[in-house]
Amino acid sequence: MSAETIQLIAQEVRTCTLCGLANGRTRAVPGEGPADARIMVIGEGPGFHEDRQGRPFVGPSGKFLDDLLAMAGLSRETVFIANVVKCRPPQNRDPQPDEIAICTEHYLYRQIVAIDPPVIVTLGRFSMSLFMPGERIMRVHGQPRNIDGRLVVPMLHPAAALHQPQNRPLIEADFRRLPEILAQAEAALRPAATEPKASDEPPLEQLSLF
Repeated sequence: MSAETIQLIAQEVRTCTLCGLANGRTRAVPGEGPADARIMVIGEGPGFHEDRQGRPFVGPSGKFLDDLLAMAGLSRETVFIANVVKCRPPQNRDPQPDEIAICTEHYLYRQIVAIDPPVIVTLGRFSMSLFMPGERIMRVHGQPRNIDGRLVVPMLHPAAALHQPQNRPLIEADFRRLPEILAQAEAALRPAATEPKASDEPPLEQLSLF
């Protein structure tokens, strides 16, 4: 069912005219990846190359994202990659609040529900703000939080490392921790044994993930 839902959402995105971003796009960018992905990566919005190809993260930032995923032992084929808004804002300006509200309500949140990933990685401040409003990315990057039963990991946008090389070690270190974070999330989702051994430790559901 989730694969069919993801395809349906993608079809709706490609013909969407709900906000003004539709007027200037070449192609909408629904996102891509397996419908049962354990990790969902959410960026800001399509850029020049993404608008031309209809695929997320295919420009310079996308090449760097591929490298970052490889550092975590992952690949583009194993994660679902999406954006806050599905159409390129003019001249790559920041997406406006109404554009974000429309696109997330109609498409992104439905994708999250359909895929139901144990881990969400937000890239940049706009996707981070959907889950952690009011936070500063340089303060919380790489620190997973349990939000609605899944771990959300705020990270710098790959473009930030390309434009400011001093940020590169930060984002590389954060991505290298992804296997550990995924294992932590999946352990928390694993059903408890029917007859747990006696222990002085609190039950799993009482343990903090952080």
